[in-house]
Amino acid sequence: MKSLTNKVVFITGGSRGIGAGIAKRMAAAGADVVITYVQSASQAKQVTDEITKTGSKGLALQVDSASPDAISGAIEKAVSTFGRIDILVNNAGVYIAKPLADLTLADFETSVAVNVRAVFVAAQKAAQYMQSGGRIITIGSNMAERVTFPTGSLYAMSKSALIGLTKGLARDLGEKGITVNLVQPGPIDTDMNPATSAHASMLTSAMAVQQYGKPEDIAELVAYLASAESYFMTGAALTIDGGFNI
Repeated sequence: MKSLTNKVVFITGGSRGIGAGIAKRMAAAGADVVITYVQSASQAKQVTDEITKTGSKGLALQVDSASPDAISGAIEKAVSTFGRIDILVNNAGVYIAKPLADLTLADFETSVAVNVRAVFVAAQKAAQYMQSGGRIITIGSNMAERVTFPTGSLYAMSKSALIGLTKGLARDLGEKGITVNLVQPGPIDTDMNPATSAHASMLTSAMAVQQYGKPEDIAELVAYLASAESYFMTGAALTIDGGFNI
């Protein structure tokens, strides 16, 4: 069913991995989809080509999520192109994995800028254009609640901040009929964290369901949160990690 027909979805970091999976799922549900990318223009085009094959419209914009002006400008471009924005999916993120002694203040600033500030900026801007029934969905990480190995300090810190931000935004926007939710994936088979990597067996051994998830698994949960059926869920942090955190 085309449950998102006549809806416009804006997805940051939508050219590959989880973001691309979400973009395709939103298009399959009937939505027009805007994605952002940093460098992978060819991959972004592949995604928009897949979107147009469904009969929906697709638009790819090159955006550095560390730049508040770039994020705001891209959202304005999406609204000027499609006339509206109904669903925001904050997916772009960075993972700087270093021993504590090697981390720099620049690493800290980058982690916060992309993983936290960009989410705030996009939500604040997109909410200006959303009507009742709008949806803001952020992709976080199960590492917000459990860090099982070294080198993940900055990433875990930035993703845990999204829990509080999500709850606060849900309160701020509830009166407008806009819901705000957080999805916290565990190991997902993408080019950044392939199921064939050297550390994959270590991760899967800690899971109740001992296999990596797929981008499509995350996209299905996002599709529910984007739908009218999820109207009564807001401020939630939903962990989807094959039982890694239990």
